[in-house]
Amino acid sequence: MEDFFVSGIQQVGVGCEDFKASWKWYIDMFQMDVRILEDDTVAERMLPYTGGKPQKRHACIAVNLQGGGGFEIWQYSDRKPQPVGFQIQVGDLGIFAAKIKSRDVVAFHDELCAKYDKVGPVCTLPDGTRCFVVEDPWGKWFQVVENKYVFIDQKRLGGGIVGAMTGCTDIDRTIPLYKDVLGYDKVIYDETGVFDDLKPMAGGDGRFRRVLLGSSKSRKGAFVPLFGESTIELVQALDRTPRKIFEGRYWGDPGFIQICFDVTNMRALEKHCNQLGFPFTVDSCKGDEHFEMGEASGHFTYIEDPDGTLIELVEAHKLTVLKHPHIYINMLKRNREKAFPKLFFRLMGMNRVKIDN
Repeated sequence: MEDFFVSGIQQVGVGCEDFKASWKWYIDMFQMDVRILEDDTVAERMLPYTGGKPQKRHACIAVNLQGGGGFEIWQYSDRKPQPVGFQIQVGDLGIFAAKIKSRDVVAFHDELCAKYDKVGPVCTLPDGTRCFVVEDPWGKWFQVVENKYVFIDQKRLGGGIVGAMTGCTDIDRTIPLYKDVLGYDKVIYDETGVFDDLKPMAGGDGRFRRVLLGSSKSRKGAFVPLFGESTIELVQALDRTPRKIFEGRYWGDPGFIQICFDVTNMRALEKHCNQLGFPFTVDSCKGDEHFEMGEASGHFTYIEDPDGTLIELVEAHKLTVLKHPHIYINMLKRNREKAFPKLFFRLMGMNRVKIDN
């Protein structure tokens, strides 16, 4: 295989101070309750972002089977997580909000408001899509956007990750990475001004340039039916100097750590990234070995956007469907462009998690 392809957003990393409390909240609010994998070992290959030494951590990837990417919920085990030392504002450099899907924004808004008080009003994006903002108990923002696609109907109003809002110092300098590497080649809107839907977030009453990027071509790959379509929104503050969200902190500290994309043919992608000036900053398999994580194995790498926002690229090699009996799939021996059947994802649903108080 000579060409690479990007199948969509696999997950957004969510750094936290209390793994159990965070996961329980994301289950209660967003139904992120199907465990793809869970791991409590040492992160040995992220040294550029973990102070130059391995760090023990507890992490899981959880999804909502109604569709969208998952959460990688992540906590340091031996090191005290360091929260950001300032109020993150709209347009700050890095991922300042994750986009969550809902089949019915108004009904989901009512559902969340009935049990939680940090929910903004229903507004519209510049293209008319209905949305609202939720701030979690630890200060992270989620923008809920209306998206009618439902993969496996669980009789729920919410779904998984369908994008992210990323602060930039120069949008035009950042677009080539998302367009030419990750396939977000369609401009859905490019607007400048003051926006009502941003006002519930800190600093959201300022002036911004916003560019929402989507894909003009259908994605391919095993997980495409689950991921569905996604967007990346680049946001540039025009009346203040943005701050870098992870400046002086480690990868994995509280906040949105990275956005992760499911890819195929990592070595071809590496050549492409090098040609465009976005070299890998981390490579888990420099000798083309397999990297083990819990019940899965694969190959992960990282690149940075022009402002240092971390983008993870993951190529799956082995996936465990069931632990007992042990059923797994060798991804390297199947047609990588072919989507998994819905039965595969229904089996994943047997790994549903409930966290008691």
